[in-house]
Amino acid sequence: MFTMHPSVFLAAGAFLVLVLPARWRHVGLLGGPALAVLAVLGLQPGTVVPFPFLDFELQVLRVDALARVFGIIFATTALLGAVYALHVKTRGEHAAALLYAAGSLGVVFAGDWLTLFFCWELMAASSVFLIWFRGRPESLAAGFRYLLVHFLGGNLLLGGILLLMSQGSMDVVSLTGTGGPAFWLILAGVAINAAVVPLHAWLTDAYPEGTVTGSVFLSAFTTKVAVCVLIRVFPGTELLIWAGVVMALYGAVYAILENDARRLLAYSIISQVGYMVAAVGIGTELALNGATAHAFSHILYKALLFMGAGAVLYATGKSKLTELGGLARAMPAVVVLFMIGSLSISGVPLLSGFISKSLVVYSAEASGLALVTLLLQLAGVGTFLHTGLKLPYLMFFGENRHNLRPAKLPLNMYAAMAGGALLCVLFGVYPALLYAQLPYPMAYEPFAVLKVLATVQLLLAAAAGFWLCRAGFGPEPTVSLDFDWFYRKPAAALLGRALDGLRGVKGTVEGWGAAFFRIAAPYVRNPLLVGVDLLRNTSYRAARRLDQEGWSGRVPYDENRHRFPTGFSVLWSLMFLSLMVVFLYAGLL
Repeated sequence: MFTMHPSVFLAAGAFLVLVLPARWRHVGLLGGPALAVLAVLGLQPGTVVPFPFLDFELQVLRVDALARVFGIIFATTALLGAVYALHVKTRGEHAAALLYAAGSLGVVFAGDWLTLFFCWELMAASSVFLIWFRGRPESLAAGFRYLLVHFLGGNLLLGGILLLMSQGSMDVVSLTGTGGPAFWLILAGVAINAAVVPLHAWLTDAYPEGTVTGSVFLSAFTTKVAVCVLIRVFPGTELLIWAGVVMALYGAVYAILENDARRLLAYSIISQVGYMVAAVGIGTELALNGATAHAFSHILYKALLFMGAGAVLYATGKSKLTELGGLARAMPAVVVLFMIGSLSISGVPLLSGFISKSLVVYSAEASGLALVTLLLQLAGVGTFLHTGLKLPYLMFFGENRHNLRPAKLPLNMYAAMAGGALLCVLFGVYPALLYAQLPYPMAYEPFAVLKVLATVQLLLAAAAGFWLCRAGFGPEPTVSLDFDWFYRKPAAALLGRALDGLRGVKGTVEGWGAAFFRIAAPYVRNPLLVGVDLLRNTSYRAARRLDQEGWSGRVPYDENRHRFPTGFSVLWSLMFLSLMVVFLYAGLL
């Protein structure tokens, strides 16, 4: 059977978007992701497509259950994102989004490290344009910071890959328990893309600065691609358990404090990815299924949430909660669709977030990790407070203090949000549709009565607490200091001191160099001066010695004594010309 890599269709779509006339660009924009979805669904586990490159046998396509489930959700989200962006006229933004999705699928299906690294860097190089195309100075600066951080992560990843290749290892396999420099370099490179605290500041800096449609793609791919690599390469690495717990709590706390709607959702990404990272660290088959399922669900509801926040930004030009409020009557459809996403991320039963988040928490409980279970449940309460309650309340139901009059949204934005909401409900009601695609077989019942009752009790208690303390959740025009403060302030001061020291060294070296060249320049122009100066210095020292010994027969210096007579120079010139005549004559004969 003929097998085509799904990334090929996305890359072809990007090319068509750039070259086709404006009225036909939708062919590439929608056709590429649609064909990619069909291609992924047609792939069978066990399929391997080799590709000879130099002396290597690359596996550009290696299909297993893990790659297939990530491929399905990535291709589906690319299609939803393309529908959401149909009204955008910027060809470059469409092409960048499709290449970004192509790189993500390339990493997921990569069977060797070289293919994985190439697609990893393609993701970074293409996704930055989804930030830059917003066209603001803040977006330009955030994009450069985003690019620098991801190139750092890429270099760490490359260093580990080269070490593995030096040992004769090319296949992407589990490195758990191997230790060594390659293990830690690759883990650090992947952790940057996963936004593991404290390596996360690039995400909350860049994602809110992306374009309205570009942020939907950004929310879906980079961190979840990293989670896929963690599942494949680092399952059972215990360090990841606590890294994930810290992420879950840290992101939830900062999201509660945040004033910007899209930055709040960015912190929420960190919190939710924390569940996945912790599950990878637990490392059991149940936990790895939980990490995979939660990545799948998270991509759906987070894309829906960014679509909703983007719709508000598109309609009002505002993103800060202090500038929003009272939009429910003007945007009722957006409110309903957004609430499906916010309740899904909160883990409300019958929505996709519940069937995956409960699986992660249960895997921690089944592994005897009582403290981890408790902290993940606490982070879940925080998620309900910031995304399930605070964000929609202040954005849609709060007071319209600024007399906002939202602009009309394009129909394609509603269609994309409706598609995302429908999938959140579909997988929430029929979890077997997702569970059947997971890497390992399992027997887990999310709708057990005790599980549902415990979840509902927790959510109702959080909702009651929010309502009683809702005044304390009011928007504040503040900026929360995060780890990027250490990059911007103390690190900048240290860098300034280091540069001052280097400038001092530079000045000293330049002074020495100038002195050297000032002394050496005459000798470079006339090397014979070396002998002349040496003879002169020797004569000067001898004369001083004789003078010190009392010799009084000094003859006054006569400069003409050291010059050749004019006739001597004429003689040499005549001899040279005579020889030239002889040689020329001999040559003519």
